[in-house]
Formats: sequence, C-alpha cells, structure tokens
Amino acid sequence: MPPVKRFPIHPAKPGRICWGCDQYCPADAMKCGNGSVATPHPSELFGDDWLEWGLDAPVGPDMSSAATPD
Repeated sequence: MPPVKRFPIHPAKPGRICWGCDQYCPADAMKCGNGSVATPHPSELFGDDWLEWGLDAPVGPDMSSAATPD
C-alpha cells in the first residue's frame, strides 16, 4: 500500500490542482474522473484560516448563545 500524501495546509497556487483525491492532478487533466470540475482546496472556499474552523474550534460568545435553545 503506498503511503498517503500529506495534505498541504497553504499551497502556493491551489487553483492549479484538483484536491479531490491523493493524486493531486492538474486542474485541467484529472485522472480519477472526479466529475468534470476540479475540487477546490479548502483555502479557496473558506479562506486562509480554514484549518481553524474544525470540529474542535473554540466557540465564541456570539456562537454560544445561538447554540442554546430558548
């Protein structure tokens, strides 16, 4: 079994690569057939602080009031 590639946190030019699988193909030459559009890197969707949005991200005071039912 080949080793899993490490996922880059802040790639230099994320728009040039499809991030849909571990092959990291050029966006215009995908090998896996993962649809017809390249899968964007999370930084393209959520910004450079995308990694801080995880399940263990701290909840701010404005978010804690929205999470509790009245």
